[in-house]
Order: sequence, then structure tokens, then C-alpha cells
Amino acid sequence: MSSRREQLLQLAAGAAFLAVAVVVVLIVVNASSSDGGDSELEGAAEVNQHLKGIPQRELVLGDPEAPVELVEYGDLQCPFCKGVAEEVLPPVIDNQVKKGTVKVDFRNFTIIGEESVDAGAAAVAAGKQNRGWNFVELFYRNQGRENGGYVTDEFLEAVAKAAGVEDLSRWNKDRKSKAVIAEVEATSQEAQRLGLSGTPSFAIEGPKTDGLEVLGTPTSAGQMEEAIEAAS
Repeated sequence: MSSRREQLLQLAAGAAFLAVAVVVVLIVVNASSSDGGDSELEGAAEVNQHLKGIPQRELVLGDPEAPVELVEYGDLQCPFCKGVAEEVLPPVIDNQVKKGTVKVDFRNFTIIGEESVDAGAAAVAAGKQNRGWNFVELFYRNQGRENGGYVTDEFLEAVAKAAGVEDLSRWNKDRKSKAVIAEVEATSQEAQRLGLSGTPSFAIEGPKTDGLEVLGTPTSAGQMEEAIEAAS
């Protein structure tokens, strides 16, 4: 086994061990938060400023020519995905993504319920106007309780507006289309074929990987950056 593959396997093993601590912290944070899902959104200015100037295409954030691709399989209703989006990914975006060394691809893995499918389709539709990552991050900032009934047309449209989706008529049509729903289902099936069972799960592909390799759930930006370096 190559030293690079040993590195990736060690990273995955370490992530599995450390995930317990992250789960405990995130459960406490989530339990103390409000129900969320309000049409009056929080964090729009911060999210849009953070992502300003970074290339986006569909649900891929970063230079399309970046040598390494980091793939997140996430469920927008998942509180642990919210935690990773707010605590682990920002330094990676500020460093590797903005420097053009890595791009991040969000792929829906809808395991919580039907509201996850609706949310995922809305994100895909926003991506068709290159505002997909703004939508994903704003959704996480305003996330409600799992299957709590908050993923309404009103809420989704509020997220889309705040994310900067310009053509809401087109967005509404796209998110309800068979093609977009099929895309959400396809990425969920892809995650299952990779043997993933929870969210968020990550995979990586780069010059030193054997195709798309599963990472599991790195629990810090440092671990994520180590995986990117090993794949570069």
C-alpha cells in the first residue's frame, strides 16, 4: 500500500474516532438553538461576502481547473452538515479554494426525509444560476428541526432571494422539474454506491488519488487540508 493511501486511511480512521466528540458538541448546539426555518433570514450578508469573487458553476465552488476536487455528500436538513459547513469548511475555502488549488462539489445525499429532497432540488436550481453555494450556506445558517415542516415554498424562496438568485421564476420552475429531482436522486444513489451511510461524508480526487477516494468525515480544517495535500 502506498504511503499516500496509508495517509488517507489514517485520516479516515482518525476522523471516525474524533467524530464522537463532534457529534456531542453539535447535538448540544443544535438543542440550544431556535427552531430555525424562518423566512427572515440570518447571515445573508456574511455568506455572500465570504463567497464573493469565488467562481461557481452548478454546485461546484472554486476554479474549475483546480487540480483537486473535494466532494461533500450532504443533507441540507442535517445538523452535523451545518456544523461542518460553519466550522470546518470556511478555512479550506479561505485558503485552498480561493488560491485555486481545490474546488468543492456539494452533492445531495438526502437521507433524512422528503423535505431534504425539496431543499436539495432548490439548491440544484440555484446552482443553475451559479448561486448554489450561497443557497447551501444560507440554508444551513437558517436550518430548522429535521422534518419539522419548515421547508416550505416561502422559506426556500426567501433563501433563494437572499442567496442572490436573480430569476426566481426560472428557479421555481427548475426546482420542481423532473430533471432536477432526478439529479438529487442520482447523487444520493452515488453516495450509497460509495458505501456512505451518513452525512456529511467526503470524498476526494486529485493527481495522487486512485479516482474518487472516500475520506469519511474529517472533523477539522487541518484534517481536510492534510487530505488535500495528500491528494495533490
